[in-house]
Amino acid sequence: MKSVTCSGTVRIPLPPDRARELFTAEGERAWAPGWDPAYPGGHDRVFVTHEGATVWVALGDLRYARVTPGVRAGTVQVRCAPDGDGTRAEVTYDLVALGPDADLAAFRAGFPAMMEAWETSIAAAL
Repeated sequence: MKSVTCSGTVRIPLPPDRARELFTAEGERAWAPGWDPAYPGGHDRVFVTHEGATVWVALGDLRYARVTPGVRAGTVQVRCAPDGDGTRAEVTYDLVALGPDADLAAFRAGFPAMMEAWETSIAAAL
């Protein structure tokens, strides 16, 4: 598999304007275990995770380009919409394999569980 697009929904018991913050580089610290972005260039639009292995570029409006050299590259986008008193966040990963370690089939298979884990972690953090 050379590319994959996965979309899922995360429900958040906050209004969209507050829920959006949870999907910023700093906002994810509150709920994502092990999430520890660093800013090696001193600019908040470019950051690294996974001990520098993955480079992220904030493209605006909760859309990010991400590259793990030799593994995979692509975009991540989060769209927040009202859902009663809360928010429905649609998360889309669009990834391309850069090498044999990409394992996009496993990423796709695990994506629904990842969305469930995000929802659980966010609810616990709130």
